[in-house]
Amino acid sequence: MDRVSTFPHARKSRPGYNVDEVDAFLQKARQAYDGIDRVSLSSDDIRHTAFGMRKGGYATAEVDVALERLEDAFASRERDLAKRSVGERQWLETAREDARQIVARLDRPAKRRFRHTGILSLGYSIRQVDDFAERLKLYFHDGKPLNVNDVRAVVFQPQRGGYREAQVDLLLDSVTKVMLAVR
Repeated sequence: MDRVSTFPHARKSRPGYNVDEVDAFLQKARQAYDGIDRVSLSSDDIRHTAFGMRKGGYATAEVDVALERLEDAFASRERDLAKRSVGERQWLETAREDARQIVARLDRPAKRRFRHTGILSLGYSIRQVDDFAERLKLYFHDGKPLNVNDVRAVVFQPQRGGYREAQVDLLLDSVTKVMLAVR
């Protein structure tokens, strides 16, 4: 297989991303970006991409940074295409509506922004998620600076009876999408 990209490898005894999976995905991304063979890939697809782990595979941090740049490039292109397709005014209204839905969730009372897991199940730390939700509220309400990478990199500790991960992750994906749309 022709290698699309080379990243540093993790030490042989340490796990890294499966080299073949990463290279195959990057090949597909290149084809999609170049419009070859009608390969379809979106910034959302890139954001949700996961690779298997193998000892001595690609160093995860370097691949993750490359995926973020790739997601940014696809999001920029999607934004430009959407503006041309529906017009800038409609495109902005769509982004505003998405932001309104996010803000409605963030404006819920602390400890009640998301559904909780059962008392015996792990979810995200309620306090940590609510603290980050406050940062997001300042971004959306007051324009307080927040970088899309802050949203991408946020990590919450597990907690029994915590917030349901899927709901929190979906909100963070929506925030990322809105932030990339209005860059």
